Amino acid sequence: MLDNNGSTRRDVLLAAASTAGLTALAVGGPTRAAEPPGRVYRTGVISASLRGKPQPRNGHTWHFAPYLHPTIDFDAVKKHYPAKLDAYRDYLHNPRTNFDQLPFRDTRITHYYDADSKVAGPFTEVFPGVKVAKSLEEMVEEVDAVWMGDAVGYGEDHFDLVAPGLAKGLPTFCDKPIGGTVAGTRKILEFAGKHRAPIMSSSLFRHEWGTEAALRMRDSGKFGPIEYVMASLQGRYNPEGWLRFGQHPLWTVMTLLGPGVHAVSMYDYKDSSHTLITYQDRMPAHVWYGQPYEKFEYNRTDVYFKKKHYQYTPSIEGDFRFGHHYRMFRMAATFRQMVQTRQEPVPHQEILEVTAVVHAGVKSLKQKSRLVELAEVM
Repeated sequence: MLDNNGSTRRDVLLAAASTAGLTALAVGGPTRAAEPPGRVYRTGVISASLRGKPQPRNGHTWHFAPYLHPTIDFDAVKKHYPAKLDAYRDYLHNPRTNFDQLPFRDTRITHYYDADSKVAGPFTEVFPGVKVAKSLEEMVEEVDAVWMGDAVGYGEDHFDLVAPGLAKGLPTFCDKPIGGTVAGTRKILEFAGKHRAPIMSSSLFRHEWGTEAALRMRDSGKFGPIEYVMASLQGRYNPEGWLRFGQHPLWTVMTLLGPGVHAVSMYDYKDSSHTLITYQDRMPAHVWYGQPYEKFEYNRTDVYFKKKHYQYTPSIEGDFRFGHHYRMFRMAATFRQMVQTRQEPVPHQEILEVTAVVHAGVKSLKQKSRLVELAEVM
């Protein structure tokens, strides 16, 4: 996509590495050059389990760590995680793609916790200066914030993992599916509220360039209100995948249309599913899990304004890895802002309703795609 000067939006984003004034526009915050030296926020990273088994290369801890930690040992990456060497070198720790922000000067990871401490060693080699935490109770005494990552789990261990930090009031990122069940999600949110601990949970889809652009279009009023959203996921659908990954396109819907879902109807056929999400006061949304794409994109979103149809994928000018880097950076930046300000970026009701829609969909499938009111699972 070209702007009026013939530049691509990827050119604009890359230029942010050398043009400080542009970062405030692209990122929505101050430039790195404007950040005064001061406090360094210490983050404790926690890796969730998968049905009780460790996730040694948990992507939601390993992939986000470079944004929150100033140094990385590329020889150790080559040794322990060679599949991600190019991504770390070409995007995550590349001064040409740092948005004039990375690595953040005021954050660093100081501790890494896994219930199976034997798998934690490689992480501390890749990210120098990180210690293996012997226990959560010990870790939360020595950090300012907690990032709990879960790449492919179901959320059943999340409360136990984040509760020690929340009890101390620490700003906490709790990965999806935040509680595994509606009751589990509500338990975490209420516990955080009781202890006045800022909590964040969301999906990368909430932080895409395209999602941010759609929100700007919505808020400008130039194209009228959003009338319909179709959020799709490329990966092949299966019932277990819906519990873990169906949350991603649901987060797109929740971000663009907001909470207040009335009812959900879900239908599946082989490796594809279609979910209708209805509201009483606005047009519905549609989630297609298993949509075939002509090339790898992972997800695609169609936003129908009254006067405009806007379609986007994670890619920026056809570069998926750069676009994926951007949305990971934006999620990490949002977490960092919460740590600094103690202001939660995502309303609790949105977090809770995403979990509820997942389980309303499960109930709908069991009952011949009946339209299940959210109140039935809340």
